[in-house]
Amino acid sequence: MTSLSTLDPERSARPPLRAHQSGLMGRAAAAASTPGGAIFLLVGVLLVATIVANPNFGDPGVLIRFLGRTAPIAIAAIGQYFVIVAGEFDLSMAAVVSMQVVLAGNLIGDDPGRVIPVMCLMLVLGALIGVLNGLGTTVLLVPSFIVTLGMMLALNGIVDYVTGGAAAGNPVDEFREIGRGTIEDVPVVDVIPYPLIILTVIAVAAVWLMRRPFGRSLIAAGDNPAAARVAGGSLVWLKMRAFVLSSLSATVAGILLVGYAGVHPSVGQGYEFAAITAVVLGGVLLGGGRGWVLSAAAGAFALELLFTLLTALGIESTWRDTVQGVIIIVAVALAGRAWQAGRRPSRSARRAEASTDSSTGSSIQPPSPGTTTGDS
Repeated sequence: MTSLSTLDPERSARPPLRAHQSGLMGRAAAAASTPGGAIFLLVGVLLVATIVANPNFGDPGVLIRFLGRTAPIAIAAIGQYFVIVAGEFDLSMAAVVSMQVVLAGNLIGDDPGRVIPVMCLMLVLGALIGVLNGLGTTVLLVPSFIVTLGMMLALNGIVDYVTGGAAAGNPVDEFREIGRGTIEDVPVVDVIPYPLIILTVIAVAAVWLMRRPFGRSLIAAGDNPAAARVAGGSLVWLKMRAFVLSSLSATVAGILLVGYAGVHPSVGQGYEFAAITAVVLGGVLLGGGRGWVLSAAAGAFALELLFTLLTALGIESTWRDTVQGVIIIVAVALAGRAWQAGRRPSRSARRAEASTDSSTGSSIQPPSPGTTTGDS
């Protein structure tokens, strides 16, 4: 049987990966040193800083409601993660949110019996938009930036035509309760918001999905599309599913936003950039192939904690876009360097390799054409 070193001569020149010998704490420290793990430390630091600036924020009831309000953007970040880790973009997310909000407001109205059918229609339309984005990117070979930008403009045009730029409709309270409802009389925290429960379910499902062959193939496609194609995977079907998941997450976020933001075409404004900012803040490599899905969700909480801290410090909310822009630039630069550094052999490994070569009197030479290296 041909080994991996035979297929990739450079692999035989790499030092072996070090085994985990430090136990649970050592693994935790190693994870925290990666971009995906560092975001959880940042969330802790921002939480402490926000509580210091505004002691009322430390109240369990206030904190749990903050988590509920942040759940929609965290769900959107999870959806955006699937696309970015595959090496693509989805700029249509905010337009999908706006479309779904307006759709709910116009179709549900005061009839509780329409809630379930309209929600099913919203999910079908969300999936259809994802399919169109995926086909445009993989079959027509148009860059995802252009495809989703065009989809965003098209959906915004439809929303403006239907609403005239003003609020339209007011869905029944049974529908709005999905986004603003809570489980009452919970010890310590008093309530548990429905959006937080929905986020938890989606996060667990996302982690499970990324541990399946689909998740591994998605990361491989983002890291090296050519190798993923040679390995036999269908990039068309793979990336199409990523776009579908992104659009479905935007649909769920739109359903939740109706609960406390109402029905207005501007409800989803800026959500695509907020989701991208959260993903890159979570250490996900913007070019694809590196990153953890829970880190993307944690990036959303870190972003909202930062905005809350700035508000507590008396800084005007008009600086939000500037802060997001700076975060994207800095996070992308740091994450790229950190992931590249993690792939390089350590100095001690290079010294050990050099000493081994010198003691055996041999050096690794690149294979000549027509030859292979390694066991067969």
